[in-house]
Amino acid sequence: MAKFTDVHRGMKGITADELTAAHRADLAIQADEKVQFERAWADPASGEVHCLSEAPSAGAVRRIHERAGHPADEIHPVPLMV
Repeated sequence: MAKFTDVHRGMKGITADELTAAHRADLAIQADEKVQFERAWADPASGEVHCLSEAPSAGAVRRIHERAGHPADEIHPVPLMV
């Protein structure tokens, strides 16, 4: 399994409760694609949300986010981390 980070834009003003709800929506269906979302963080001022996950492919991450109602604008592999 590979690590991925993804970016969602257009979520200006997102609150902690809204971020938590979006993350929980992903968690509720992540097993369908063998994805494990590890963390999500947001900048309410810019409207960017970032997620870190482990998944078999970027497509699997994309499908879960789409089904959860918040499609990712970008998905990037994380080939190296410390």
